[in-house]
Amino acid sequence: MRIALPCYGKKICAHFGHCQEFAFIDTDDDNNIIKVEYKEPPEHQPGVYPKWVADNGAKTVIGGGMGSRAQDLFLQNGIKVIVGAPEEDPEKIVKLYLEGNLTTTGNSCDH
Repeated sequence: MRIALPCYGKKICAHFGHCQEFAFIDTDDDNNIIKVEYKEPPEHQPGVYPKWVADNGAKTVIGGGMGSRAQDLFLQNGIKVIVGAPEEDPEKIVKLYLEGNLTTTGNSCDH
């Protein structure tokens, strides 16, 4: 499985549209992290990130805050959306998610 996480300064970004890079984290069937890759996204325009994340093979995106339109576009691209993740290290967030222990605080984005 491949999970994408929008980041700012190697931490989960509180606002999806303000991220500097995405962490793409690959896991195996035993929920072990096998690869972490950071990629700079294309210029932020409505609808660009969801397609780009899908083209990079992610099936799940975990972020802090994300507008409803962006969430809908991710879903249209076959990507599960999780919002409200804390501003932490992406690997830590993925481990918590895979263990079923990720506590989210709700969407911090209201548009």
